[in-house]
Amino acid sequence: MTFDIRQAGLADVPALRTVMDAAIGQLQRGFLTETQIASSRAVMGLDTQLVEDGTYYLVESEGRVAGCGGWSRRATLYGGDTAPGRNARLLDPAVDAARVRAMYTDPAFARRGVGRMVLARCEAAAAAEGFTRLELMATLAGQPLYTAYGFEPVEYVEDATGGAPVPLVKMAKRIEPAACPVG
Repeated sequence: MTFDIRQAGLADVPALRTVMDAAIGQLQRGFLTETQIASSRAVMGLDTQLVEDGTYYLVESEGRVAGCGGWSRRATLYGGDTAPGRNARLLDPAVDAARVRAMYTDPAFARRGVGRMVLARCEAAAAAEGFTRLELMATLAGQPLYTAYGFEPVEYVEDATGGAPVPLVKMAKRIEPAACPVG
C-alpha cells in the first residue's frame, strides 16, 4: 500500500470531514465513553483556516483519503471552525511554538504510518518557517503516536465544551531542523 501526501484545498473539505467523523467515532473507542465521544465533537474537527493558510495536508491511497492533518502559525492550539477560544493571531517563530492541528486517520488506515507521514511534513514545514518547537493538544487515542514521534506531555486537561469532560494532553517537541528536509 502506498501513500501520497499533498496540500489540502477547500474542494477537499467534504472528504476531510468524512474522515474526521469516522476517526472521532471509531478511534476514540477504548479511550472515551460514548458520551465523551459525542462531547468531543464540539471541540474536534477541521479548522478551515489551516486549509486557507496552506498548512493542511491530505494523505491518499489509491484515490481514497487515508488521513489528514496540519500545522499552524496561528495561536489557536486546537478545535474546529466552531470551537470556542479561537485566536488567529500569528505566532512569532523566535518565541512561540508552531501548532500541530486536526490530525485524523481513516480507521481503515490506522497504524500504517499515515499520522507519522503528516507529522513529518508538518515538522519540516514549520522548521522551514523558523519555528524550533511544536505544540499540540492530543486526544488519549492520539497520545501514543505523538509520544512515539518524540512529543512529551506538558499538561493534562479536560474540555467539557460539548457537555461531558473530555480528557486531553498538551504535548510539546523540539524541532530537529537537520532531520527535516522540506519536500
